[in-house]
Amino acid sequence: MRALGIRLAGLLRGGDVLLLSGPLGAGKTTFAQGIGAGLHVNEPVVSPTFTIARELHGRFADGTPATLIHVDAYRLGGNAYAPGQDSVDRLLDELESIGLDEELENPSDNTVILMEWGEQMAAALADERLEIHICRPLPAAPGAHSETDDGMSELTSDGTRTVKLVPVGEPWQQRIGRVIDAQ
Repeated sequence: MRALGIRLAGLLRGGDVLLLSGPLGAGKTTFAQGIGAGLHVNEPVVSPTFTIARELHGRFADGTPATLIHVDAYRLGGNAYAPGQDSVDRLLDELESIGLDEELENPSDNTVILMEWGEQMAAALADERLEIHICRPLPAAPGAHSETDDGMSELTSDGTRTVKLVPVGEPWQQRIGRVIDAQ
């Protein structure tokens, strides 16, 4: 997951929005660490679950400064809606309250938005984005998982992941198409 993030970071430009989805333990944060490494971020890339968003600084492949805004939207979009308010309006209100609404709707020329658990906001936030869906099947073979004290299966860092890149908007379709054609 980290190596894939590093590779994808070489395609990134200012204004890009990446939305990561997948179950707990799928590798979203490990992928984000690869993006950070590929953008030459010198700070640790850790899950922003409790802070919701972290701003990290690095540089793009061409050497220009890059700002990576790593967002964890897991706790956003709760069910405390105002009368008549829909889920998209609620999400935008929450983003505005933490100062991310404008940056997400119109990222600056040197900013990349990387949002974990952002699929519920995709249509509301960015007409052009790369959706990254990570699937991690539960282990089926004995020894592929560990057992907890209560006999339940516990995910480990081992295992195969399937990653599906979904380019939304013409610029992303062209960029991803060039990568696929080059292989």
